[in-house]
Amino acid sequence: MPGLEHFLKTYLELTPPELEVIAKRFRHIALEKGAFFLQTGAFSDRLGIVEQGLVRIFLQTEDKEVTQWISTAGGLLTDLTGFVFGSPARWNMQALSDCSLWVIEKEAYYSLESEVPRFHHIDRRFVARCFSTLEDRIFSHLHMSAEERYQYMFERQPQLFNQVPLQYLASMLGMTPETLSRLRKKII
Repeated sequence: MPGLEHFLKTYLELTPPELEVIAKRFRHIALEKGAFFLQTGAFSDRLGIVEQGLVRIFLQTEDKEVTQWISTAGGLLTDLTGFVFGSPARWNMQALSDCSLWVIEKEAYYSLESEVPRFHHIDRRFVARCFSTLEDRIFSHLHMSAEERYQYMFERQPQLFNQVPLQYLASMLGMTPETLSRLRKKII
């Protein structure tokens, strides 16, 4: 469980006793390449943390797939709106490689309120961190050029460019595959 504890410390400000109680609620699962963690329309009744592997978060429209994100080690997996409000999931979450995940069921997550006195504060900070991450992504799409978004992603997660099909990366970066190819040739 040392990997899980590291990931939890990354997202949450926990005391050692809080960390121990929360970590015990997670279970380890394997997700084979191509398997879904969550599908559009299902209820998001669990939250996952990627320990190893790649999971693509995407939406299927009538004419195309739109990749919202590629989760790598330490990345979170849930449809936050569905998890919090009980609405059907908007996103598909599919393994791009064999994955290992740490998962907590929604019921177990909310039962922590009775076991961890500061859980309301911890949960509020966690949700705020999730929204802050989304806000940063929106800002980058509105403020940065396609080339700047490419550079930013390449500097932070260069491994993705060797492990993920380019059409998924292009979609995640808000550009066509042709634009991504042009940028790669220009920068390399």
